[in-house]
Amino acid sequence: MKFRFGLRSKLLLLSSFLVVIPWFGYQYVWEMEKYLRFGQEQTIIGTARALATALHERPNLFNNQASFLPSVEKGKDLYGYQLNHPINLDGSHQDWPNYLAKSHYYGVNNQVTNSDSKATLPLEKLSNNYTAAVGKYDKYLYFFVSVVDDKVIYRDKNARSINLNDRLELAFTTPEGKFQRYLVANKQAGWLDIFQIQNDDLTPPTPALFIQGKWLETTQGYNIEFRIPLKNISDNLAFAIHDVDERFGQTNSIIASANTANKDSLGTILVPSPEIERIVKGMSYTNSSVWVVDQHHRVLAKAGDIQQANGLWQKNKINQNQEDWRTELQSLLKPLFNRLLTQPPKAFIDQLYDAQNLTGKHIESALQGIPQSQWRLSSDNKAVILTAAYPIYFGNKVHGAVIVEETNNGIRTVRNQALEKLFTSILAIMLFGIMAFFFFATRISNRIRALRNQAEQAIDEHGRINEVMIASTNNDEIGDLSRSFATAVSRLSQYNHYLENMSSRLSHELRTPIAVVRTSLENLTLQKQQSSHSNAYIERAQQGLNRLNLILTNMSEATRLEQMLKNTDKTKFNFYQVLNGCLQGYRQIYENYQFLANFPDKNVMMVGSPEHIAQLLDKVIGNAVEFSEDKKITLAVEDKSNVLILHISNNGRYLPEEMTERLFDSMISIRDNHQDLDELSEENKRPHLGLGLYIARLICQFHQGEIKANNHHNPKGVTITITLPLVKT
Repeated sequence: MKFRFGLRSKLLLLSSFLVVIPWFGYQYVWEMEKYLRFGQEQTIIGTARALATALHERPNLFNNQASFLPSVEKGKDLYGYQLNHPINLDGSHQDWPNYLAKSHYYGVNNQVTNSDSKATLPLEKLSNNYTAAVGKYDKYLYFFVSVVDDKVIYRDKNARSINLNDRLELAFTTPEGKFQRYLVANKQAGWLDIFQIQNDDLTPPTPALFIQGKWLETTQGYNIEFRIPLKNISDNLAFAIHDVDERFGQTNSIIASANTANKDSLGTILVPSPEIERIVKGMSYTNSSVWVVDQHHRVLAKAGDIQQANGLWQKNKINQNQEDWRTELQSLLKPLFNRLLTQPPKAFIDQLYDAQNLTGKHIESALQGIPQSQWRLSSDNKAVILTAAYPIYFGNKVHGAVIVEETNNGIRTVRNQALEKLFTSILAIMLFGIMAFFFFATRISNRIRALRNQAEQAIDEHGRINEVMIASTNNDEIGDLSRSFATAVSRLSQYNHYLENMSSRLSHELRTPIAVVRTSLENLTLQKQQSSHSNAYIERAQQGLNRLNLILTNMSEATRLEQMLKNTDKTKFNFYQVLNGCLQGYRQIYENYQFLANFPDKNVMMVGSPEHIAQLLDKVIGNAVEFSEDKKITLAVEDKSNVLILHISNNGRYLPEEMTERLFDSMISIRDNHQDLDELSEENKRPHLGLGLYIARLICQFHQGEIKANNHHNPKGVTITITLPLVKT
């Protein structure tokens, strides 16, 4: 057997070596990125260890009260957020970043009692509450208190007392450890009236000028915004809102962060440590983001920006000084690489940014004395962040942790540079293979397309053979397919030619014996000596002869119509005039049938042959009459802008689903042919060859229209839809 280098072998040979190249590239990328990540992880752990070593055994750098508490109580032990810009003291929280997320709510559970308020109130009797936030910028500690109060009572303009009105009380210890109390008691909205008060009632209050702020009245109550220099305050602090509901009345309730009556009841305030920040600032040159937290996860210092924390990897660029063809090709392919390769994000959002409390398994592990690192996604899932935590020891106890973070943007940059150089070489190699493959595939597609076009042109939509296919001489699968198609089409052409000429041949061949039989019958009828039985047989033979003659006439009708339509001239005529004329004739011919139709009296012009339109209606109406069970024929017209749609419906049995597309083909009929002729009516004894609707389709095609058949329901039956184009006006 002769070996043939077929199409499948050619494609396999051309594509097999190209499959191996991407696989090796994938393996190379995977191994390279894995080792780069491992190296970055070791580097970032070393950075965290170095900074933690600089903070070991230095308790003086940490807040004496806030950082060494065994536990902290939210709302009582406060945290001063690091602000990025100074606050405008206007009584509005618009310049406080993320105020709602960083503020704390004080309500019924935060009530305290003293000599002014001797009992706490239930929720239904409490008429006020507030939210408060604390922030630090430069040398000041900022406070914002937003109070919800149904009645705002200011200090009377002539009153000397400052405790018979709504007021804010502030208590803290100085850096020297001295306990001090202050009251904010305004006569009206505006700049704060702040007084220092003593625990004894004999010492009159004195104005405190170093505390500055503003009182702003709101629709729900009032806001108090003020600042205190950090040099005047240590780490013990509390504040309280005294609510008075009547003028010159007593205090109704006191809602406080902690009891402001004495030094021992104060809460704590933690602000980022400037000493630790100076130490951490030196680590920012490592292109890392560094955090220092205490044992309660609160941030003591921060340096660096995670947006720029790419590590040292981004500085390690691949040497591309060598100018060659790969460099030029790489520059041309740069836009393509930017789209295909995952580029480091230029900006992303991280949930730890500007946070008070840092959380995570690595931080929990470090605060238990076990260093740990982990990879995580940023909060918007755009960046991959590597974070490492290392514990800070005082003695044998962990009092904090150092957290160092970097993105893998540097690794991704180095990886992309390596991939660009690698795939530039791969693409150059594959380019020649792709060109050869493209040329080969183009040739194959052209041959297949040519074979498809020949097959479509050889047989029309009605199954007629238009032309013979030309067989290919190529010795492959497509050549075999072309030769098989050519052989099949040639055989079908011969068979269709035989079928198309069979009716004319039969008509020609049968007319001579029919004429002989007719002559014989006529001679028999002329003979005088005929019995009654003989006359019956002669009459029956004459009926059969007439029926056979009608069959031959119907068989040649379609052929004559096709030839006639080719020579018919088209004229302009009114369709409704033809339709109404035919409808009047149908009502006379089919007296026992009811035609339901209501057509407008107007001119609807189309171009064609009105005689053939009438013949089209005769075929469709005759078919509808024959299959109607209730003797009702419905005609409806849709007159659109450029086409006219005629629906002819009869109620009766459904059209089989498989016949909806074949009903208008030649020699197709769904009538019952197995019944005996004696059992049929005289009208149904006429022969049916399935040519009526085929002729109707020929006439529709001549007028550039179409005809369809569909079943309808309630009641069941069949609707013939005829669509004909109108004359454009």
